[in-house]
Amino acid sequence: MRAGITILPEYPWSEAEGRWRRAEEYGFAHAWTFDHLGWRELVDGPWFGSVPTVTAAALATSRIELGPLVATPAFRHPVPFARELTALDDISRGRFTLGLGAGGGPGRYDHDVFGGSGGSGGSGGSGDPGRIAPVGPDGSRAARFAEFTGLLDTLLTTDGADWHGTYYTAEGARNGPGCVRAPRLPFVVAANGPKAMDVAARYGEGWITTGTNRDDLESWWASLAELSERFDAALERRGRPRAQVRRFLQTDGAPVFSLGSASLYAEFLGRAGELGFTDVVAPWPRAEGVFAGSEDVLDTVAADVLPGLER
Repeated sequence: MRAGITILPEYPWSEAEGRWRRAEEYGFAHAWTFDHLGWRELVDGPWFGSVPTVTAAALATSRIELGPLVATPAFRHPVPFARELTALDDISRGRFTLGLGAGGGPGRYDHDVFGGSGGSGGSGGSGDPGRIAPVGPDGSRAARFAEFTGLLDTLLTTDGADWHGTYYTAEGARNGPGCVRAPRLPFVVAANGPKAMDVAARYGEGWITTGTNRDDLESWWASLAELSERFDAALERRGRPRAQVRRFLQTDGAPVFSLGSASLYAEFLGRAGELGFTDVVAPWPRAEGVFAGSEDVLDTVAADVLPGLER
C-alpha cells in the first residue's frame, strides 16, 4: 500500500512550499493538486494553476511522486499540454504522474466559465486544431475524453504524430526529447462509469475513483467494492491482468473526513487494501469548510502509520 496526499492550489507559494516539502518529509509516496479553474465552494477564493504549482513542487522535493488530480479536456488541448507534460516529467526527473478525468459538464465551473460551451466555441476538430473541443449534453463528454487520452498517449510516444479525430487534430506534432520513463509517463485515469473505465483499462497505468455519493460510510465502502468489480471486468475485456494496473482510492468522496484522526486514517488504508486498492489519496486538512481538520493529525500519521507503508 502507498499513501498519497492532495494539497489544494489555494495557497500562495510562500505558504504552499512548506506543505509540499512536509508531504515528502512525512513519508507520503505521492502528492497531488487539483487541476481546475475553480472548484466548488472555493471558487470565489484564491486559486492557482496546477502546472506551475506542480513544477514548483518538483523543484522543492526530490523523492515524492507528483501530479494533478485530475487533468481534463474541459480547458486543455492535447498538443500544447503534451509539451507541458514533457517539461514536468523532465523537471521532476521522472517523478511526474498524470491524473486524467473526463471533467465536469453543465453546472461545473470549468464548463460554465466558458459560457457553457466547454471550450472556446470552435469545432476542435479538423476545422480549427488550436481551439478547445466543446462538449454538449448528449454524452459527447465521454467520447471527447477517450479521444483526448488517446491523443495524449500518441503525442507522448510518437514523434511527428498526425491525428484527425472528431474533437482534435494534430499535424506532425513533435515530442522530443520524449519522456524520462519509457514509453511515456504514467497515466492514472479517474473512472466510475463504463466508458471512462474502458479508457482506464486501455491507457491507464492506474485507475482512480472517489466511490459514489453515499450518506453513510458502509454504503460508500459497498460502492467501492462494486466499482472494483466493474473495473475487473473492464480489464478483462481489454485483456490486461489486474496486477498491471495500480488502483487508487481518492477519499474525497467519503461521507467522513479520512484524516479526521490517525486511527480513522489507518482504518481507511486497511479497508482499501482489503478491496484490492494499492494506493490511497487523502486531502490535506484545511482550517475550515471542506476537508476541515487539524494538521496535527499528519504528525501522528507520519509517526505511527506511514512507516509501515511503501514509498
